Amino acid sequence: MNGTVTYENWQQRSGEFPIENETKGAHAVLEWAYSSYSEAEIVYASSFGAEAIVLIDLIHQVKPDAHIVFLDTGLHFPETYEVIDKIEARFPTLRIERKLPKLTLDEQAAEYGSALWKRDSNQCCNIRKVIPLRETLTAKRAWISGLRREQSPTRANTEFVNKDDKFENIKICPLIHWTWDEVWDYIKKKNLPYNTLHDHQYPSIGCFPCTQPAGTDGDSRAGRWVGSGKTECGLHTR
Repeated sequence: MNGTVTYENWQQRSGEFPIENETKGAHAVLEWAYSSYSEAEIVYASSFGAEAIVLIDLIHQVKPDAHIVFLDTGLHFPETYEVIDKIEARFPTLRIERKLPKLTLDEQAAEYGSALWKRDSNQCCNIRKVIPLRETLTAKRAWISGLRREQSPTRANTEFVNKDDKFENIKICPLIHWTWDEVWDYIKKKNLPYNTLHDHQYPSIGCFPCTQPAGTDGDSRAGRWVGSGKTECGLHTR
């Protein structure tokens, strides 16, 4: 790493990255990230949703062999796995890791009961997403995420670089100023593969038992854990 990178260092330099350009600052932020952190210190945790496809293309421009981790809960839609295969074919130099939980679905059912996501979705998310990401980030100083301010009220104040108290490192969010329409304009312009569930009113795509169509107006997280009041899996909350 080139010097000590802290949240405070970033705050002092944030004015150097104007958002009024083609990528609204995303490309500059990624260049900063990959020049500031060594290959072993930074990872992109990707959902392979629409925002992720944009980020993957931008990351490939900056760091063609970047490390990308996908939290493979074993409960994703077939369409999600299909788009990962397509991305691997499109960007063969990227190092895409499919991170599995320590418990298989059968082992989880034996220990916690079947369909844990119906009875305690927070516990299920913790086992299948939060703990695996924490394991991934143990040796990392920073991670990249595709959060956008427009996505939901809980994400409206996200900055390019954020102190992540939960995982005790820095979370970098290059797409905070992008709109949903701009994400799709980019995907279409670059002819990038994407999850076809987006064509069926799924703006946010997680595990199939906990994701429903939600349309594309308003809170894009509205289709997640419908009726529970929950909109986050725990990766982006304390």
